[in-house]
Amino acid sequence: MTTVTWTLSGFGDEIDPDPAIQTAALQALGAHAIEVRSAWGVNIVDLVDERLDRLAGVLTERGMGVSAIASPVGKVDVSLPVDHEVERLRRAAAAAHRLGTRYIRLFSFFRGDGVAVESIRDDVLVRMRALADVAEAEDLVLLHENEKDIYGDTPERCLDLVESVGSPALRLAWDSANFVQVGVAHPFDDGYAALRPHLEYLQVKDALTATGEVVPAGEGDGQVLQTLTALRDDGYSGFASLEPHLTDASALGGFSGPDAFGRAARAFRTLTDRIGVTLA
Repeated sequence: MTTVTWTLSGFGDEIDPDPAIQTAALQALGAHAIEVRSAWGVNIVDLVDERLDRLAGVLTERGMGVSAIASPVGKVDVSLPVDHEVERLRRAAAAAHRLGTRYIRLFSFFRGDGVAVESIRDDVLVRMRALADVAEAEDLVLLHENEKDIYGDTPERCLDLVESVGSPALRLAWDSANFVQVGVAHPFDDGYAALRPHLEYLQVKDALTATGEVVPAGEGDGQVLQTLTALRDDGYSGFASLEPHLTDASALGGFSGPDAFGRAARAFRTLTDRIGVTLA
């Protein structure tokens, strides 16, 4: 039987603001990579060059790879000018090159209260195409996360985005919890087959349909075990990035602390052990 191995990663700033502590905690849980959203309390797109160099030094010293830049690009209202997010993506791209990853997470824009999601489609596609152009030029890959309340928050609209933009530099990250929180009753049943050709990254968390509460993988209604099993069978060999959101969550991110983060990691490893996937 062929051994299936995924690279375990996680959002370090859900553990602590200090990258040294983030890295130590992730490595204690068996992770060899980190997803970088912020360091020392500063978002990755706002880190000055000196601090970016310092962050790179911390990660290199500890032998830690970077799975992705968890940028906030696209987590703004669609009414902002195109150039607003293009400029932030350029800063995220500089961080990606400096930290040695090809992946940048991004989103597909909020809308104002009372604004119909269908009405922003064209504006979203214009912006996503502009962002994909930057990624193509920089030889990077954008990972669209299905965040709640953005344009691409359902499987149907995620598919619309990636097919309509049609860029090899725009791929999808899968987040079961976020699908549950926007009313996708059965994320695996309702979205996996259609989205799988475009999936390149796994973000790990789960949620309860009744309350929307985020819970460790396998403890909610996100059909995480079914999704993991299908990824195994499909030959997925990429990153699995822990984003527990167990003690605090907001529109801009989340926090868990080391204890809750460890609980989320152990729950995920229980599932991967069950299906014979090795986390390295």
